[in-house]
Amino acid sequence: MLAPESPYPLQGGGAYRTASLLHYFARFATVDLIQFSETGEPALLPEGLVRRQHVIRLPRHSKSRAARYLRNGRRAILGIPPLIDRLAGFGPELEKLLGSEHYHVGIVEHFWCAPYLNQMRRACTHTILDLHNVESILDRRCAVWTKGAVRAGHRRFAEAYRSLEASLLPGYSLVLATSESDADVVRSIATTASVAVYPNALPLSGMEALTEQNRLVFSANFEYHPNVDAVHYLLREIWPGVRDDNPGLELWLVGRGEGSIRTLADSVPGVHLTGPIENAQREIQQARIVLAPLRIGSGTRIKILEGWAAGRAVIATPLAAEGLEAIDGKNILLADTAQAFRLFINQLLGDEPLRRELGKEGRKVFETTYSWDSVWHQLDFALVKFGAVGPDGYTGSDLNAIRR
Repeated sequence: MLAPESPYPLQGGGAYRTASLLHYFARFATVDLIQFSETGEPALLPEGLVRRQHVIRLPRHSKSRAARYLRNGRRAILGIPPLIDRLAGFGPELEKLLGSEHYHVGIVEHFWCAPYLNQMRRACTHTILDLHNVESILDRRCAVWTKGAVRAGHRRFAEAYRSLEASLLPGYSLVLATSESDADVVRSIATTASVAVYPNALPLSGMEALTEQNRLVFSANFEYHPNVDAVHYLLREIWPGVRDDNPGLELWLVGRGEGSIRTLADSVPGVHLTGPIENAQREIQQARIVLAPLRIGSGTRIKILEGWAAGRAVIATPLAAEGLEAIDGKNILLADTAQAFRLFINQLLGDEPLRRELGKEGRKVFETTYSWDSVWHQLDFALVKFGAVGPDGYTGSDLNAIRR
């Protein structure tokens, strides 16, 4: 497995998705992990999960706004998307780490690592590209909610991603998409690519007997632009009216990257930042309502799955719920305006039975559809269908051989 970031600790959608595939294959295969890292430190993985772990160290660069704009301006001129550029140029090091080893399957996490297809193909019989998002769609949507040079940059990167997707996706033995809607987009971009749906998921766990606090929660990685945009939307357009209606109510923003939103959050009454925490699920389960106010995105949102797994009522934008088995009014409430969010929040705060019913239905769909065990079952069939390798290099149509 080649990953652009560590799968552990389990914080954020990217880590959960990478970890789910790592655990899936480790059940029946010997797995080596190669990951990129600025620190050069290996991930703290569960014991026995992988045989070997290698780290390709990324050079540090300034994260100041000015430095970021300069880098991305250069990338826009060259037509190279930021994370493709950030992870580029390590082909010789990757080849050295792969050495003379031969693998039955090579798994590439995120499209950002997709350009290493040739190195992976030389060492692996089969190659799987796991798309966390369709990057061209993500940048195109970012352009809608930005202005000026930033908007122009997103449009430029969307075009560059689209060209790379059309070129690279057909070269992989199998491409995994998070939902059927994303799979359809991939097929439209790369008509000859083999595509299967592998949903985002969380480990199945029980729920602690925690008391609801008088708070709402939004859980996210706040270094990620779509989540930063969602915080601005939430704090500027939704929360002030909700807070006026419910003076004692608190809003908890749970997750790492809080530095990017601290100035805004500190200026708004009733908002709390947790920073990175070991167990986000505990914080989510103590909230009355889980919010997912995203206006930008691709793939499917782990934050909604976290709300469902915690048995809490979820209010989300239609885009945030895209690709999930979300049924408005049954396991989620969908709000397409700030006013709709405010109305739904007030409704749920005053109707505990409705909150609990939505939470119960959300938990049910999580258990049956979005737990690791349930999505692994889907992947069994996808790997057989597309001739993927099972234990001992087996290739064929016997599903039991893959499950062994």
